[in-house]
Amino acid sequence: MTDIESKGSNPVAAVGMQDKERIARAALARLMEPQDSVGLALVRALGAVDALGVATGELSTGPTVEQEISALLVEAGGPSTWVGLPATLRRWAPRVSDLAPERDLETMRRLGGRLIIPGDGLWPEQLEDLGLQEPLCLWWRGHEQPLPPLDRSIALVGSRDSTSYGASVTGDLAYGLAQRGYTVISGGAYGIDAHAHRGALSGGGAGLPTIAVMAGGVDRFYPSGNEDLLRAVATQGAVISEVPPGSAPTRYRFLQRNRIIAALASVTVVVEARWRSGALNTAHHAESIGRVVATVPGSIHSANSAGCHRLLRDGGAVCVTDVGEVAELAGAIGESNSEEKTADAAVHGGLSLEDLILLDALPLRSTSSVEKLTVVAGLSPDAVRAGLGRLGLMGLASSERGAWKRAKKT
Repeated sequence: MTDIESKGSNPVAAVGMQDKERIARAALARLMEPQDSVGLALVRALGAVDALGVATGELSTGPTVEQEISALLVEAGGPSTWVGLPATLRRWAPRVSDLAPERDLETMRRLGGRLIIPGDGLWPEQLEDLGLQEPLCLWWRGHEQPLPPLDRSIALVGSRDSTSYGASVTGDLAYGLAQRGYTVISGGAYGIDAHAHRGALSGGGAGLPTIAVMAGGVDRFYPSGNEDLLRAVATQGAVISEVPPGSAPTRYRFLQRNRIIAALASVTVVVEARWRSGALNTAHHAESIGRVVATVPGSIHSANSAGCHRLLRDGGAVCVTDVGEVAELAGAIGESNSEEKTADAAVHGGLSLEDLILLDALPLRSTSSVEKLTVVAGLSPDAVRAGLGRLGLMGLASSERGAWKRAKKT
C-alpha cells in the first residue's frame, strides 16, 4: 500500500494491534451508511484501519487506490465510472467530528452486548455471500453463541398488517422450526415478524431459537410496541444490527437490513405480502445470492397474499404449506453443500474460474434468467451464455424454457 501517505496521527494508532480493526470498523459503521459501495470498496482495498485514516483525512491516497476501488465496484456489478474519492470524502466529512467508537463500544458493554467483525467466532460466515455488500460489523445483543450452519437457519418474513391467517401460519411454522432445532430469522417488526419471533421463542429448543435483525441501533428496541418481545429475543436469542447504537431506523435502513436477513438464512419464507411489500425485497436479495425462496399461498381475495402469489406466478418461489416442507428445503441446501465438497470435486478441476463463479450463482431449485445471472455472477452476458453451455454439457446445469438452474445430482 505504497499509494498511501500519512498526514497525521491515525485515530487508532495508540491502540493495541488486536483492537485496531474492531475500533476502525466501529467508527466506519457510524461514518458510512449501510451498503455504501465506495466505502466498502475502500475497506476491501486498504483494510479497515487505513480506510478509516483516509476517510477522516489522516491519510492521503494516490491514483492506484481509486483504480482499485473502481475495479471492485465494477466487479460487484456497479458502474464503470464514479464520482471519485475526493467527492466521497466531502460526503463523509460532516460525520467525522461525531466519531467516537470507544463510546459506542462502551455503550454495548453496558447493554451486555458486543461488536462482532469478520474473523470473530460469532461472525456468520454466510454473510460472505453478499460480496462487496457484506456488513462492516454487527452490533450483537444476546447469547454469545455462533449461529448454526446455513441449512439450520430459516427466515420468516411478511406484512406488518398481517391477517389472522398469516399470524396463525407464521406461529405454527416458527414453533415447529424451533422445535426441530432451527433458528428463525426475522426483522423484529409488527405483523409477521413479531409472530415469527413469538412462535420460535415458544418452540424453544437448544441454541438460538430466533434472531431479530434491526434497522436501527440495538440500544433501543423498535418498534416500541414490540419492546417486551424484543427483550425476550435478546435474552433467549439475539438482536443484531449493522448500524451503531443510537442510529435511527430510517425507511432506507429497513430495506438495507433485508439483505442480511436473506444472507443469514438458507430459506426465506414469505408468509404474507402485499403486491409491493418490503418482504418481496428480502426475497429478491435471497434469490440474488442463490438462496431458496418459498412462499405460503393465501386467498385470492386477500390483498395480503397478492405478493406471495406474484412470487409463485413469476417462478421464483417454492410453494410451502407446512413446517416439514420448509425443513425439507433447508435440508436440500445442506445436502447440496456437503455433496459439492466431495462429489463435485473431480469435475470442478476442469472448470475455469468464470465457470466456477457461474456455477455458484445458479439457483438450486428455482430457475434464473441470463440477465439475472449476469448480475449475480458479475459476468458479461456473452460469458454467462458460453459458461451455461459448458456447464450444461458437463451435466452441472439444466435449462427450463430458457432459464437455468443447477442440475440435480444423480
